Amino acid sequence: MNHPIENEPNHAKRTARQELKHEAIEFVKMIVWFLILFGILKTVVIEGYEVQGDCMEPALADRERILVFKLPHNLSKLGPLSYIDAVKEGDIVIFDSVTEPDKRYVKRVVARGPKRRRRNTVEAKRRHGQASPGETVNVQFKNGTVYVNYKRLMEDYLPPGRQYCKETHEEELYPSQYYVLGDNRRVSKDSRSFGAIDDDHIIGKAVFRFWPLSRFGLL
Repeated sequence: MNHPIENEPNHAKRTARQELKHEAIEFVKMIVWFLILFGILKTVVIEGYEVQGDCMEPALADRERILVFKLPHNLSKLGPLSYIDAVKEGDIVIFDSVTEPDKRYVKRVVARGPKRRRRNTVEAKRRHGQASPGETVNVQFKNGTVYVNYKRLMEDYLPPGRQYCKETHEEELYPSQYYVLGDNRRVSKDSRSFGAIDDDHIIGKAVFRFWPLSRFGLL
């Protein structure tokens, strides 16, 4: 018994539909993988932010856009990689507000608490409210000048006239705590009002300005 031969135009149409379907599926897969990769990069590695306000002038101006590198700080939270020194004095960091939910700040780290001791060391238990020598770092803000452990901090990144303020503030920093200030001290809301910030609040370090193009470059 002879079998009917499939009409060539219909066969070609069916083949074209199958190829189109295959290409559509591959395109959707590519989009899904791109979104997954983008989500991982944004969550763990790097993220863009827009600066709002003039508290960090002249280093950062209102409406400028920056990239925040998050990977080193995220890695430093892992036990085997806790030795990574992700945040240093002088770094500009993004962190979650300690007083306002769903709000983030950009400030400069001017001091940090002492480094944590290695896990294979032991120490006597201290009494409540007391600290051993070297266990804290003292920070004082007096008339626009910062003193860390009673030594004046030389802040070369500040332009003349930005430092002077009448207020005073003092704080003791424990391990994994940071004292942050805005470069524009006269208008900045920072550790002078909400105190030191903990390591868990930090999102990452501002490393690059990509807008406006006239100020394009590393921070």
